[in-house]
Amino acid sequence: MITKKIGIIGCGNMGGAILYGALESGVLPKESVYVYDINPVMMEKAKGWGVNLAKDDEEVCSSADIVLLAVKPQNAAEALAQCKKALEGKAMMSIVAGVTVERLQDMIDGATRILRIMPNTPAMVFEGAFALCSDNDFNADELEAAKAIYESIGIVELVPEHLIDAVCGLSGGGPAYAAMFIEAMADGGVKQGLPRATAYRLAAQTCLGTAKMILEKGIHPGELKDMVTSPGGTTIEGCEALEKGGMRAAVNRMHQRRSREVKEIVDQETF
Repeated sequence: MITKKIGIIGCGNMGGAILYGALESGVLPKESVYVYDINPVMMEKAKGWGVNLAKDDEEVCSSADIVLLAVKPQNAAEALAQCKKALEGKAMMSIVAGVTVERLQDMIDGATRILRIMPNTPAMVFEGAFALCSDNDFNADELEAAKAIYESIGIVELVPEHLIDAVCGLSGGGPAYAAMFIEAMADGGVKQGLPRATAYRLAAQTCLGTAKMILEKGIHPGELKDMVTSPGGTTIEGCEALEKGGMRAAVNRMHQRRSREVKEIVDQETF
């Protein structure tokens, strides 16, 4: 159990998912959490979880040892403007998309230890994929606390900040691409006569089970494909159809384009 006090600025979909998961897993005691969100609906949700409600962002930072910044990129500077003194000498985790550690330091005059994190939406069902910047200045206890929070709702990988845009293209946008593949699989089933609801369930469970075999059993994706494809069988023909349709190349292009666009948007944005 984490003994440090945790503050959360922004309790929307992602901030709320992180908080709820950490509370449900028992990693984070509710009496050690301080929350503020400008949306009264989000504050009411947090109240139902039994955490401490702060009157503003500054109170969150004053009360906590580690602060999670979970606001939209365009709101980051405004949220931090009132917290500069309260954050001095403290640690802050940021899941603000596209905002680098350097820019965050500029917003708070550089007196705070910062850990940048790239989450994804499956955190809402405790199956998130989190990339934590390995080039951070958190101390050992703070980093362990951060890892414990995110491991309670998913997997954690440490990557250097210069690769965060690549993570954004892979696991950040990945749920949308996976959903498209599931939808396409289901469409194929419907075309062959399956009811739509049945097709969606079978396709989604197939992808979920396959992912678990890779993650939990350590089976290489290529090996897993070979396990399913028998010589002269229909599955290898299906794989051939996907290759002829350019699936692998399309996914690669998608990832490169997404990563490049994220970097370009960030470079142009002033926040």
